[in-house]
Amino acid sequence: MSAPSQKILEALAAEVGALLLSNGLRLATAESCTGGWVAQCLTSIAGSSDWFERGFVTYSNEAKQEMLGVEIDTLMIHGAVSEAVAAAMAIGALRHSHADWVLSITGIAGPGGGSTDKPVGTICFSWAGPEGYVDVETRHFSGSREEVRAHSVAHACTGILQRAAVLQG
Repeated sequence: MSAPSQKILEALAAEVGALLLSNGLRLATAESCTGGWVAQCLTSIAGSSDWFERGFVTYSNEAKQEMLGVEIDTLMIHGAVSEAVAAAMAIGALRHSHADWVLSITGIAGPGGGSTDKPVGTICFSWAGPEGYVDVETRHFSGSREEVRAHSVAHACTGILQRAAVLQG
């Protein structure tokens, strides 16, 4: 499966914005392996200041701890690339922002850094929202570093569209 283009990613971002705007909601992001790419796509949409609240790029474990309050024990026990850390990132971003929804991404984009348990292309996502809602998911994407990252951006945006639409009715 080929990676989505920037144009496709920005179209997804526009859908996210329209959904949030129509419901009077704001979104924040907490990104690691995508390095702010989701936030870049979201803010490429004119008027995004009405629904995009802020983005955290927490590439290092220290940044995850300091900016989002991810516990060192969570990082040590589960590793930075885990659903537990993705959830902690999302919850932390929700606590450290004025957003109604947060999406988080942590993973191994490659080309190095993978292991038998967590091969290159392993990406963990979390979405956190109103009333304590938290969901997590792990996906495995193939391709180059850029392709893995592009798939991750698309999946995060699609995930927020699905979850926010269901909860908002």
